[in-house]
Amino acid sequence: MLRVIAPGVLCTIQDLGRPDYQRFGVPIGGAMDRVACVIANRLVGNPITAACLEITAGGAAFEVLAPCVIAVTGGDLGATLNNRPLPAWTSALVRPGQHLAFEERRQGARAYLALAGGVDVPLVLGSHSTYLPGRFGGLDGRPLQMGDVIRPASSAFDPARLAGRVWPAPVDYAPLIRILPFHSLPGQPDLDDLTALPWRVGATSNRIGLRLEGARLHIERAGDLPSFGVFPGVIQLPPDGCPILLMADAQPTGGYPAIAVAIQADLHRAAQLMPGDEVRFAWTTRAAAIAAWRALNALLDSPIDMDDGIALAAAAQG
Repeated sequence: MLRVIAPGVLCTIQDLGRPDYQRFGVPIGGAMDRVACVIANRLVGNPITAACLEITAGGAAFEVLAPCVIAVTGGDLGATLNNRPLPAWTSALVRPGQHLAFEERRQGARAYLALAGGVDVPLVLGSHSTYLPGRFGGLDGRPLQMGDVIRPASSAFDPARLAGRVWPAPVDYAPLIRILPFHSLPGQPDLDDLTALPWRVGATSNRIGLRLEGARLHIERAGDLPSFGVFPGVIQLPPDGCPILLMADAQPTGGYPAIAVAIQADLHRAAQLMPGDEVRFAWTTRAAAIAAWRALNALLDSPIDMDDGIALAAAAQG
């Protein structure tokens, strides 16, 4: 059990989202970096669909109120436990009175904090995820605030079994996103500039989409387009010529031309970008996208290693 001392830039409760409600106008939502969320849950023995905390850009701090096993994955936000570095991608037992902090952004944008037993918040439309624009899910549909208490949904855990679990393989966060064509206009627009140079993530980017700055793309428009279905990964081109890469909270329909789509196996890379970061795109093939998706799922199914020293210490303390 944790108490929020400082919420940082943005801290919300997220799981894998609401994939079954787009036909009702509800975004998929959920964790921006689904890979890190899944691994964090696996490290503490949770189902991969359990809720965890998504911490953006650092500055968050928590007091431990009751013993629990935690794991931190995703971006490096300078996680510490009682002012000492806390190893990422590893589960650890924390005890009452200890302080967990995410001091500063060092690499990446979002860290994921999982508690053994998950996070105890109500299900809304089949998910615990916070949807900020709709003000539902998570804790009253809002970011975490100072004084909030994060309770595990289940308090039963075995420190000797769960502490000291180490993720065995690194996750690739290279700022390179592979894309496939997705033309919502007749003909073949000239998109050479999309992959020729790096793009910079704009200041108005958020969980809905990354607004990209760099070359301005121009395509011939055939009048107004009817709205059509979109999803995370679609790259839209608004009239100003600056692409938008749709992310977790993307609306289910859109009217801007869709010029490309990021392969799903690379979206966790985009989730670790912040305003000012650079990203590049590279064309790929359908066969390569399928192979990348299979490789990612094989990674997520990897057997978890054990650090016996941490496990023995947890058993002694627990």
